[in-house]
Amino acid sequence: MKLNGNTILITGGSSGIGLELAKKLESLGNQILITGRDAKKLEAAKKLVPKVHTYQSDVSDAAAIEALFTKVTSDFPDLNILINNAGIMRTINVHDESGDLEDITREIEINLNGPIRMVKRFLPHLKKKPSAAIMNVSSGLAFVPLPVSPVYCATKAALHSYTMSLRVQLKKTNVKVFELAPPATQTEMLGDFNSEDMKGITIMPVADMVAAAVKGMTSDQFEIRPGQSNQLKLMSRVAPQFILNQMSKSVDRMLDKPSH
Repeated sequence: MKLNGNTILITGGSSGIGLELAKKLESLGNQILITGRDAKKLEAAKKLVPKVHTYQSDVSDAAAIEALFTKVTSDFPDLNILINNAGIMRTINVHDESGDLEDITREIEINLNGPIRMVKRFLPHLKKKPSAAIMNVSSGLAFVPLPVSPVYCATKAALHSYTMSLRVQLKKTNVKVFELAPPATQTEMLGDFNSEDMKGITIMPVADMVAAAVKGMTSDQFEIRPGQSNQLKLMSRVAPQFILNQMSKSVDRMLDKPSH
């Protein structure tokens, strides 16, 4: 796919992978629009990438997606690429009785329902463009779960499955469907994890991960698995129990902690 001269909307574009994608794709000659929930983070992103256009919006809110669609397609009718990047990751101990039933599924609302609803709303617009694309950002953990983050991993496995189905259903359209499955990447999302949890995991610099994503899109590699993500997919097939055991060590540490 040609990655210049496009108008690209990136959800969760005010930090982490989304912001790095915004910087890289803007430098290639694309018009970049980013969303985020935090107005201050959006302002900071605008200072880093002055040409980006910012929209305060929450992908977990269906009404906010409706409003975003109306505003963005009015401001930028040439919009032809959607990157569903917004996501959160939490460690969750299922033995912990605190928290409520709404909070426990927060990752589902943002990481899974958000992209599905964004595609539903924006797809009719994208289908009218001579060249268009959707990229869903899943995770290497779509292939093998990190059991200390059970809901996050479930959302990414589901998003991987949804993206495969979406690609098949859109095969007779001009809309290309990409999946970017990042490995552990050097962003603030890893802040909840201690050094013990990260042992044996190669953390990829975010600029390198995004460079791999852009290279994959340019060459029409529809499932982009940079760094250790490729290994996780392979191991999930050839030695599933072994790799799950390796990924489960952080749970042993969590369960060994005294409960309060």
